[in-house]
Amino acid sequence: MTTLGAVFLPQNPPERLREVARVAEEVGLEELWLWEDCFFEGGVSAAAVALASTERLRVGVGVLPVPLRNVAVTAMEIATLGRIFPGRGIWCVGHGVQEWMGQVGARVESPVTLLREYVDALRRLLAGERLTVEGRYVRLENVALDWPPAQPPVVVSAATGPRTLRLVGEVADGAILTASTSTAALRRAVALLQDGRAASGRTETPRVLANLLTVPGPDAAARLRTEILRMGEQPSADNASPDDRIGIAGDTQAIVAAVADLVEAGADTVVLQPSADQDPVEFVRFVAEQIRPLVP
Repeated sequence: MTTLGAVFLPQNPPERLREVARVAEEVGLEELWLWEDCFFEGGVSAAAVALASTERLRVGVGVLPVPLRNVAVTAMEIATLGRIFPGRGIWCVGHGVQEWMGQVGARVESPVTLLREYVDALRRLLAGERLTVEGRYVRLENVALDWPPAQPPVVVSAATGPRTLRLVGEVADGAILTASTSTAALRRAVALLQDGRAASGRTETPRVLANLLTVPGPDAAARLRTEILRMGEQPSADNASPDDRIGIAGDTQAIVAAVADLVEAGADTVVLQPSADQDPVEFVRFVAEQIRPLVP
């Protein structure tokens, strides 16, 4: 079965998060996703609020920028919440937006090298290993978690370019793709992830999470275009193939069809991302009550 989620955008004030999380659980939404975009809300603290406000809702954070966070601290945070709320956190890491990393003095010369070292160390720490590592960026000396999670969580990584996609397929448990990823681009990404997985010798299938920019309601097409521009992307041309279009504007049936296209292209989780002008409570209700019943 396809897992369906919705995003609480960081453009919403953090004091609304508890209400949105509680409504998401009430209406049966499977996953609520939070972004750690600079310089809005902290991903770990926001996830803790959403988890503590609910009993069953799974909460995803996409993504924690690895240049900002020492890997041991990230492991400690994930392990703590994993023990208090077992099985309910979904943790994604990534390069971070390089402009933002530069603003805080955290930009590195080789983001791919950092991500490789970081994901490997994070997975091993969360599995309860004791590590001594002397990498280019990740350096640990006799480090182990005193309170590792009872069950190591999956570690998902953001990925865009071919080199990073292959790396993520090789070292992470899954990949999360941005809302600017079309269906055709998702197919190419899945192939690159599989190339990386084959190169690593790992046999398990990586989890693939696709974000879908979703704009229902009045003037949906114009609002979708505005949102794509706000994201810094170029809207699709009017004559673009449906496979190459970014986002979906339209009614329930159009959105369900777009979700089905992403699933056919290889996504096992589709996270619906609203435009910034949509009310977050109304959006999670829409996803749970109108879209979820129509998605197998």
